[in-house]
Amino acid sequence: MKSKERVVDVVVMGEPLVEFSAAAALDVADVFDLSFSGDALNASVAAAAAGARVALVTRVGADEFGERLIRFAAARGVRTGWMTRGEGSTGAYAVGADPSGQRAFAYMRAGSAASRMGPADVDRSPISEAGVVLLSGITAALSESCAEAVRHAAKAATGKVVYDPNFRSRLTTPEAARAVLEAVAPHAALIVPSCPGDSGPLFGTDDPEQVIRACLDLGARAVAVTRGPEGVLLATGDSTPQPVPAIPAKDIVDQTGAGDAFAGTLAGWLARDGDLLQAVRAGTAAASISLQGRGGTGRVATPAEICAHLGLSAI
Repeated sequence: MKSKERVVDVVVMGEPLVEFSAAAALDVADVFDLSFSGDALNASVAAAAAGARVALVTRVGADEFGERLIRFAAARGVRTGWMTRGEGSTGAYAVGADPSGQRAFAYMRAGSAASRMGPADVDRSPISEAGVVLLSGITAALSESCAEAVRHAAKAATGKVVYDPNFRSRLTTPEAARAVLEAVAPHAALIVPSCPGDSGPLFGTDDPEQVIRACLDLGARAVAVTRGPEGVLLATGDSTPQPVPAIPAKDIVDQTGAGDAFAGTLAGWLARDGDLLQAVRAGTAAASISLQGRGGTGRVATPAEICAHLGLSAI
């Protein structure tokens, strides 16, 4: 399907969260800034900033924070017609900023509106029409119905499925996360596991080449293993893994959401007919730029900034 015929270019499914962020550790912080984040929202905003038409499929509470989340997403170019208000509260979390990356999160999302998503939310969405569908292990870990929704979305997608395992030990077990990965992988155009964050719990290794082989053996068509300052290792099929260098950040304020910026920007570039390598490079640039802001959406890269980082002419 040609891009101009689509309702949207990218669909992201997951839970947006109210974010209370502090410049100090949570055990001593007493001043918090209010914003909005969560892996799905961060990735949606990044994909929209990259120039893609993005829909966020989720549920928010029928409360003031739910309304503010919808307005926040809309103001950043995300199409909000599939952000449904309903039963349950809008999820939230508190985070203490830490440039070293050893961040402490306190979540308030049990029984949230988004945790009540299921396959029906997929069926009412444009997932079957999108050029790229970005799915996450965090979404699958919210509840069994959410896990069913992620599996259903991977099967229903006709475009490229990008899956970020995004393992979180507070939400799920390695066994449950691995089961979802195994179900999604045969439908995935790309899996983007982190090493060692995802690779240890899901594959029992910190060797990125072993992670690539494991994902390809599960049926994924390509794998991009993110390795923080060591960059990304990318492979398709039986090709030799190709290193994609990280781009050093000018300043590191907070690492929250850098992986989401990578995945969202990558999805946006893929949907706009960019090739895989270029999309991965764009994602690394966006992740680098995101480190300069506090919180998941505190600093979002523009296409011009990404092109400048990559030495490309403006797109």
